[in-house]
Amino acid sequence: MLSAVGVLVVLVLVAGGLVAFTVQRSFPQLSGELSVPGLENEVTVSRDAAGIPMIEADSATDLFQAQGFVHAQDRFWEMDFRRHVTSGRLAELFGESQVGTDTFVRTLGWRKVAEQEVELLDPLTLSWYQAYADGVNAYLAERSGAALSLEYAVLGLQNPGYEPEKWTPADSVAWLKAMAWDLRSNLEDEIERTILSTAVTPEQLADLYPPYPYDDNPTVLSADATPFGQPPVETEPGAQASLDSLVALKELMSSMPTLLGRAGSDIGSNSWVVSGSLTGSGKPLLANDPHLGPSLPSVWYQMGLRCSTVSVECPFDVAGFTFSGLPGIIIGHNARVAWGFTNLGPDTADLYLEKVADGNYELDGTLRPLTIREEVVKVAGGEDVPIKIRSTERGPLVTNLTGQFTDIANDYPATSGLPEGAYELSLQWTALTPGRTSGAIFAVNAATDWQSFREAAKLFEVPSQNLIYADVDGNIGYQAPGLIPIRASGDGTVPQPGWTSASGWRGYIPFDALPSQVNPATGYIVTANNAVVDSNYPHLITRDWDAGYRANRIEDRLRTLVDAGTPITSETMSNIQADNHNALAEVMAPYLAELTPAGNARNGKILLDGWDFADDANSAQSAYFNIFWRALLENTFAPQLPESLPPSGGAQWFQTVSNVLAEPNSSWWTSADGDIRNRDEALTAALSSAWTEAVNLMGDDPQKWTWGELHTLTLRNASFGESGIAPIEWLFNRGPYEVAGGSSVVNANGWYAPAGYAVDWVPSMRQVIDLADPDASTWVNLAGASGHAFAPTYVDQTELWRDHKTRSWHFTPDAIRQAATDVLTLTP
Repeated sequence: MLSAVGVLVVLVLVAGGLVAFTVQRSFPQLSGELSVPGLENEVTVSRDAAGIPMIEADSATDLFQAQGFVHAQDRFWEMDFRRHVTSGRLAELFGESQVGTDTFVRTLGWRKVAEQEVELLDPLTLSWYQAYADGVNAYLAERSGAALSLEYAVLGLQNPGYEPEKWTPADSVAWLKAMAWDLRSNLEDEIERTILSTAVTPEQLADLYPPYPYDDNPTVLSADATPFGQPPVETEPGAQASLDSLVALKELMSSMPTLLGRAGSDIGSNSWVVSGSLTGSGKPLLANDPHLGPSLPSVWYQMGLRCSTVSVECPFDVAGFTFSGLPGIIIGHNARVAWGFTNLGPDTADLYLEKVADGNYELDGTLRPLTIREEVVKVAGGEDVPIKIRSTERGPLVTNLTGQFTDIANDYPATSGLPEGAYELSLQWTALTPGRTSGAIFAVNAATDWQSFREAAKLFEVPSQNLIYADVDGNIGYQAPGLIPIRASGDGTVPQPGWTSASGWRGYIPFDALPSQVNPATGYIVTANNAVVDSNYPHLITRDWDAGYRANRIEDRLRTLVDAGTPITSETMSNIQADNHNALAEVMAPYLAELTPAGNARNGKILLDGWDFADDANSAQSAYFNIFWRALLENTFAPQLPESLPPSGGAQWFQTVSNVLAEPNSSWWTSADGDIRNRDEALTAALSSAWTEAVNLMGDDPQKWTWGELHTLTLRNASFGESGIAPIEWLFNRGPYEVAGGSSVVNANGWYAPAGYAVDWVPSMRQVIDLADPDASTWVNLAGASGHAFAPTYVDQTELWRDHKTRSWHFTPDAIRQAATDVLTLTP
């Protein structure tokens, strides 16, 4: 994002030793006293050796003002960068290169919807958001430029006049829209299905999008929790959009800044909760590790918030993982209940083909005027860019955002028999309607039992998440919240005709009809983005569940312990989080064992003999198998697909290939030149190709091969980490780290096959909460508390995270006092 003009300046700074001075200017004061205007009483901020703050205040207003102040101390650049993303104002920071991104975000209207949500907040909730903003602004009043963060010094090389503006509640709420976008479920699948339908047969398309394997992998809820009959959903013919337009739309969506990670079906999370009847302590245990894109600083910020006297007016005694820029605790526990999140992944966004002409669109035979909104994108160092945003009542038109899109009418009439006219794509998405999620966080934080937790979950509308629950009374539970549309027709898997209300939404699944379960007979609940309900559930949530390999492995581990009568402990839960079992390798092994190859393929087969299927960092077999898997996808399946849709190598492809393995003469195995005629020949060719690649990458001695050598994680600064300017990247990035795990593995250090073996998404944090003793709970973050490069707590937790070690999670006042290495008193 930074121009090359800054290179020489940075080199001079490095050579002159000025970087050290500039870096340390931004380090915040962590002990002693600081005056914070607006506070009613003193607030105590105690930090442990990892810099994790625990805040204690007499009132909720003071508590959230202090949270805003502390977030700004450690993470203000991250907050400022995020709000420029969420408001479509990146060009104000980085210039003309970001105009396309800003135009897309403004078309979706994240900031506009956030401002509407702020207007809907009740006075008490609004006062807490305002208190948080006041705390941020109190910190801004004392610092500027490089004294706020090193990134401002680097930004000043290109944009010297920039000064951050005051924080507002809308800045916080807009982050929820970015979170919803990054967790938007199957919108890419909808586009990809349409593109693929032009290139493969209907039978092949069905192979590429197989139904959930209910017979092999588990659902979150047991069958007796979903006693409803569901007729099959008939999919009406979708509108066949222009292939060029859809490819361009997919590429634009993929190029959007991802604040949480790569969107789509490969991103997921693990969470599970175990009843006290199965634990050593007699109280529940709850584990959670959300899988998101790696970045610096880590997307999470660990923190505790305590009212000195818990009361109706100040009901918070809570700790866990926060998002910088947003008040409250997102995932964690309070004195009575604990909770975790994974992505439910419902289909909450649909594309429609619209008949558009002369500023109107057609609906049910009548013309209606497009809603038109004009905005201006300000550009650092350049001219302002006016933009025009057009919308139907369903949502914004997204076809002609950057000039990349061709008119969708170019080939539509010829392929569909429709009359000549202009056709464009509109997007309907639940997050574009003002909702109540911004108040849900406080309600969850203050929940004291299952009933109050479910009431809080009702407010959590977008994005829809799997919520798992445990309390000190021994209860465990699951709740799926969120706005999930009920469609008049179709199943949301392909774009629908927009000129008829017969293809629109007719409401949302009522909250009381959403999947929910408390104290199941099994004694545990596992969610890992697998199907929540079986085929008897009466409503359509999605056709695009994760295939369930991670959920199956977690359940297998738990069932083994339960069947053996072995009490489950916190250490057990952490050990399961570290599980590296590669389910695909286990499925593939019998087919490879039947081969009788020669040469390099024989060498590869011998190497895999006796492998335990674990993607351990030091495993030569894991390194070779993953190279083989990528070679099989590239050589066998990719040539039969559009170039814009190479096989990702994730859960969908695990399931597709697993199914096709049972068909040795499937057309998928046949090469276009006829050299490869069946499954065994395709597998043999991939074994041989993989051996050659392994030698090229790691040398000719297989004893020295390791998966970690290929499977590395580099933590990159979200804003400057891929600037292309080596000295700047050196300042902010860390790594590479050799790591274990893989795609559709419980230890989900996933990788995107078309790009190689580098880690693309990760368990962004790990927590295990012990309801018997909160101070016995454990947690670890991907990086560290500080967003300041070279601060002691910038990446101090990364090696712990890599090695599957954790930190003690101090919660009670005595434990916090004993662990405190720095105590800061904020005074009025």
